[in-house]
Amino acid sequence: MRLVTWLLSTAAAVAVAAWLFDDIWFDGPTVGMDEVRDKLVPLLLVSLILGVVSVVVRPVVRFLSLPFIVLTVGLFLLVINAAMLLLTAAIAGQLDVGFHVEGFWTALLGAVVITVVNGFIDMAVLQDD
Repeated sequence: MRLVTWLLSTAAAVAVAAWLFDDIWFDGPTVGMDEVRDKLVPLLLVSLILGVVSVVVRPVVRFLSLPFIVLTVGLFLLVINAAMLLLTAAIAGQLDVGFHVEGFWTALLGAVVITVVNGFIDMAVLQDD
């Protein structure tokens, strides 16, 4: 059950980032129920890809960049999160999911939004008693 709630919260966070930034988008209609219907499955697939990237690739990158993380007092973690979002978009592009992130700065801001939204959802919904 935790996996399903995590997947849905990540999907919501990615949806918020795509809604806020024009350079993060999904292919397909942009208004109405057609948008919801056509983008729901790609949104869940992107969330799943982001989860796999976060579990498999991110720890290796964090370990290898540990000196930069210490030197920048943790700010380099933002760069790593942006790189993970760009990697997710590249993998989604290879799988023809229809998710796009245009540029590093958009990826950086999108990663911040995804992290903040996920944090709020975790606090509100996923509290461990």
